[in-house]
Amino acid sequence: MTAAIEIMRPKQWIKNFFVFAAIIFSGNFLEYDLLKNNLMTFILFCMTSSIIYILNDIVDIEKDRCHPDKKNRPLPSGRISKTTAIVLDIILFILVMYFSYNFLNTGILFIYLIYIVVNICYSFVLKNLVIIDVMTIAFGFVMRVASGSLATGVEVSPWLILCTVLLSLFLGLNKRKSEIITLKDRSSSSRKILEKYSVRNIDKMLTIVNPSILMAYCLYTFASTQSRTMMFTIPFVLYGVFRYEYLMDKENIGGKPEDVFEKDIPFLINIILWIAAVIIIIYLKL
Repeated sequence: MTAAIEIMRPKQWIKNFFVFAAIIFSGNFLEYDLLKNNLMTFILFCMTSSIIYILNDIVDIEKDRCHPDKKNRPLPSGRISKTTAIVLDIILFILVMYFSYNFLNTGILFIYLIYIVVNICYSFVLKNLVIIDVMTIAFGFVMRVASGSLATGVEVSPWLILCTVLLSLFLGLNKRKSEIITLKDRSSSSRKILEKYSVRNIDKMLTIVNPSILMAYCLYTFASTQSRTMMFTIPFVLYGVFRYEYLMDKENIGGKPEDVFEKDIPFLINIILWIAAVIIIIYLKL
């Protein structure tokens, strides 16, 4: 049972909080009916993402055995059989389809299906295409935001969508960079795509993505329908980007975003302060 839960990677469900972006930034978070739908969408997206995590582990089982960290996962370590993983994947898929169709709407069901199809393509083809692999990851984050928008009927600002795309590219590129640094000479044997990247090349991409994140967020706050005082949250975003890059360079923490939340107190405090500032500004009408 422990291995079955672990293979679903609950630590990575933190990414699915992007589902709440529309309802939070629109000022409708306290609307019970909308929040109920959004919470259901979040839970089902966690299950949907777990379907993909399990599929990836099944496909990459041999490569993961060569990875210093991934070899300890349930499948490559032998703590759970491939048959059990396949059965668990099928059960999760059936549950997601049933609950999304009966309790949400067909639009969200369609998003789940697109997410699954795109990530199946990623598992077998797209993850071996340089740059396209990272862009596919970014597409997944946009799907999370879109599902939350459909669940609540709240329109998402185009600037918020752009922030999501840029932030996910930032996380994806840093993930590749961390893998190259961690694996060093073994990177190509563990994941073929890594031989097509280099730390220098990724750093050049990040010099474009990093300032773009800040610019897009600034434009979002300037155009915010909630309050112009949203611009006072810009320093938190700036510090967050700088701190993340600092941790990548000094400690190689960043391959897994959830590790940054767990291991770096200043980064966690900054996120909490940013969330508090956003809530105060939007919901207290400052």
